[in-house]
Amino acid sequence: MKIRVALTVAGVALIGFATAGALTDPDVDPVGVLLFMAGVLIGHDVLWMAAVVVAGTVITRLVPVRWRAVTSAATIVAAAVTVVAFPLVLGFGRTAGNPSALPLPYGRNLLLILLSIVIAVPLSKLARRPPKG
Repeated sequence: MKIRVALTVAGVALIGFATAGALTDPDVDPVGVLLFMAGVLIGHDVLWMAAVVVAGTVITRLVPVRWRAVTSAATIVAAAVTVVAFPLVLGFGRTAGNPSALPLPYGRNLLLILLSIVIAVPLSKLARRPPKG
């Protein structure tokens, strides 16, 4: 309980520091910041959380009870990784004149990460299973 209070106080202090800095910085556009924050709020609360609720409902109906927790966690992690990696996979920012911009095979690497998540789910469940006998 003490840790939670300390973290809350630290978070409120950091928010206050950031707000004070934004309000006193002449280069900050308050309208732009409010539009960005509205976009973040809509993106997170409307799109992302709705997708998580739908995925949770589907998992609840299709996955056996003993596999639901790890399947839900793996689905959320895989979706988050995909959302972050997707601009790189699509090559946003890559130009023909600069081969060093985005030089890696991001599509293949995303597939490898997703495959490792799929492999980790049953392994984590098997590692926690008590021995028979």
